[in-house]
Amino acid sequence: MSTRTSSGTARTTLGFALITAAALTLTACSGGEPATAPAGASGAPGAAKGALPTEDVVSAVRKNEAAAKLLPADVRQRGSFTLAASVGTPPSSTYLSDGRTVAGVDADFAAAVAKALGLELKREVVGFEAILPALGSGKYDVGTGNFGVTEERRKAIDFVTYINDGQGFATRADSPLTAVTDLTQLCGLKVATGAGTTFEQTLEKNKDRCAKAGKPAYEVNVFNETGAVWMSLQQGRSDVVMSTINGVRYAVTQQKNVKFLNEYRRLDVGFAFKKGTPLAPAFQAAVNGLKADGTYDRIVRKWGVTDSGIERSQITPPEIPAPTK
Repeated sequence: MSTRTSSGTARTTLGFALITAAALTLTACSGGEPATAPAGASGAPGAAKGALPTEDVVSAVRKNEAAAKLLPADVRQRGSFTLAASVGTPPSSTYLSDGRTVAGVDADFAAAVAKALGLELKREVVGFEAILPALGSGKYDVGTGNFGVTEERRKAIDFVTYINDGQGFATRADSPLTAVTDLTQLCGLKVATGAGTTFEQTLEKNKDRCAKAGKPAYEVNVFNETGAVWMSLQQGRSDVVMSTINGVRYAVTQQKNVKFLNEYRRLDVGFAFKKGTPLAPAFQAAVNGLKADGTYDRIVRKWGVTDSGIERSQITPPEIPAPTK
């Protein structure tokens, strides 16, 4: 399978690693609490901090003839599909130490589905915020980036789900916050998050709740790079980080003086496609085939995200309801 990586995005992700390393240096690197650390995401037991699992869980996947028959004729003839991949942080997506090889939950599922469908995977690393518009224009067949299924996205994008992640919070260890179960708990604070994400949308959509509660509004600090999000927290420019549940759980194991607060809400996560794509049934069948043959469970165990496993893949399911508070 071929992998095409844009040098600009590689520099961005390597920049994240350097920023995170700088944050760790400033705070004297230390481990996270075992209760919040993804078992597989930090590597095998006893592995050095930051070591990523490299177990091959894909090469043994066999072609799923029934799933492959669901492919459109033009894709079968072409023998490949183009994938726009956002590379962020473990366990969802990252680079291995060579700075070129894409790894993570998203990468393993994409590679496994490609093998199951008998197709060559042509991956291009693309900025997170650019992927969904590029799918709509037909530039790529499919996108990955821990894309949560929301009602707004369902209007223009089809999804084939393969994992369940969602929204979580973290803060500095000295913060009095123990959990964020109601967004009014953020009133008066500065919240760091990624640009173009469901986290930014959730925070902006609910900003008026502070005024209704007679409290000062929270401030949303938006960053294009994940490393900058965590640096803002470490340097005291932000009070709270809102990001993916699995990403936050992993990040707190890599930095000193930060703590995982809680899961706020769950969202189904899936491969993203242009609305009305004929590829969805084949991808769904492939994911369900991986579930049946044990590959699915091997992938989630490898990355320490078994709690995010799903029973079966769905095509563009309704958004999981948000908390009522």
